[in-house]
Amino acid sequence: MSATGNNRTAAVTQQASWRLYWRELLAGVVTALALVPEVISFSVISGVDPKAALYASITLGILMSVLGGRPAMVTAAAGSVALVIGPMTRAHGVDYIFPAVLLAGVIQVLFGLSRLTSLVRYVPRSVMLGFVNALGILIFMAQVPHVLHQSNTVIIVFAAAILLTWLLPKWTTAVPSPLVAIATAMALVWLLGWQVPTVADSGNMAPGLLGFTQWNVPFNWQTLSIILPTALSIAFVGLLETLLTAQLVDEKTATDSNKNRESWALGVSNMAAGAYGGVAGCAMIGQTVVNIDIGGARTRLSTLAAALTMLLLVSVLSGLLALIPMASLAAVMVVVAIKTVHWRSLAPRTWQRMPIPETLVMLVTIVITVWTENLALGVGVGTVIALMLFARRVANATHVHRHAPEAPHTTVRYTISGPLFFASSHALAEQFDYAADHGQAVRIDLSAAQIWDATTVAALETVSRNYRAQQSTVQFVGLDARSRLLRSRLRGRL
Repeated sequence: MSATGNNRTAAVTQQASWRLYWRELLAGVVTALALVPEVISFSVISGVDPKAALYASITLGILMSVLGGRPAMVTAAAGSVALVIGPMTRAHGVDYIFPAVLLAGVIQVLFGLSRLTSLVRYVPRSVMLGFVNALGILIFMAQVPHVLHQSNTVIIVFAAAILLTWLLPKWTTAVPSPLVAIATAMALVWLLGWQVPTVADSGNMAPGLLGFTQWNVPFNWQTLSIILPTALSIAFVGLLETLLTAQLVDEKTATDSNKNRESWALGVSNMAAGAYGGVAGCAMIGQTVVNIDIGGARTRLSTLAAALTMLLLVSVLSGLLALIPMASLAAVMVVVAIKTVHWRSLAPRTWQRMPIPETLVMLVTIVITVWTENLALGVGVGTVIALMLFARRVANATHVHRHAPEAPHTTVRYTISGPLFFASSHALAEQFDYAADHGQAVRIDLSAAQIWDATTVAALETVSRNYRAQQSTVQFVGLDARSRLLRSRLRGRL
């Protein structure tokens, strides 16, 4: 190739690179503009100053753009984590948030370094749907106090903001609809001179940088007893939503991400956000979709640009942000709640097609989560119930069949099929006809079965004893290598 051709190729490559950088930067700016209203709204749920939540989100965004295992995924102070923090804040005060966030970060780091993120695959889809639906319900419920028993002006601002947030994307996505709704609400309140609650009434939005979070609680066992349940919930819920979002981005971009790295990076970032801002966060599904689908982002540059844009907005425009009507933020969050709920999973037609146990698990997860306002507890209870129902179904797939002997005093043959474990093996010994097989040679074929635990080995030992009591000889055949090894290790020791 000639020198001229090489130069032309280099110029095209450089132009494509600059176009890529520009696209990533613009995606970050759009994401930041859409992120600010939601972060402020979530700060109200968690009970912290809006400025603290914004700076925590900036810290999370910068660190996760460098350390995270999933490029282009947006991390900030999220609604799911805010809902977990809120009850502790109302009961014990905001000073306990910092130590709870630090402990949650440590748990997430240990989770990632131990490579335990694969455990998330044991959370069934029905539980995931229950989690998402309960999250939407709780976000909606958290907005009710901002509208219920309020003045007519608040209701008007709320309704106008909902309409704009909901309808504007049907016409254009050039500007984030929450931003337009909030700007319109601010203009409406200012032009008409209405007196409505604003962000300034909810906490500090003074100009300038935020200082480091102070440790203002005793360092003792009582503090640990207060923060531990919340820290566990923050860690688990944050990881669950982050890994769900990472999986979504993997599917959208046809790429893989490092889930273990994402886990420990989230822990480190949350500890830093706790020290500079005071609250925790996780990946945000909605804003990540904005970044990838609307902004076209694919690299870490977009999330770094979003964090730096937020820093600029908070530093320069904090006075303007303080004037945002709370009713407009509540409207944005109501739309977020509506879009969070997986409506198809709640449709009667879906219920008719889905297995009843899966629908039951989803509903139990929703009820427990909404009733306790604890996302982690709801997911935990839902997962346990799902596993129990699954074990019951699998246990029913185990069968024992007796083949009648072809002639008197010949070998009696049994075949066992299906997985043999604690749920299917408890009644295993009762399925043999010991009296009819008295004095006979018995051959039990396990070639269509697998031994999975000590309960099954103990059940087979019971079968052997029962036949010996009937002066019968019993032989187990057809075991695969793994089942045979497990039985030989445990036989006679149970």
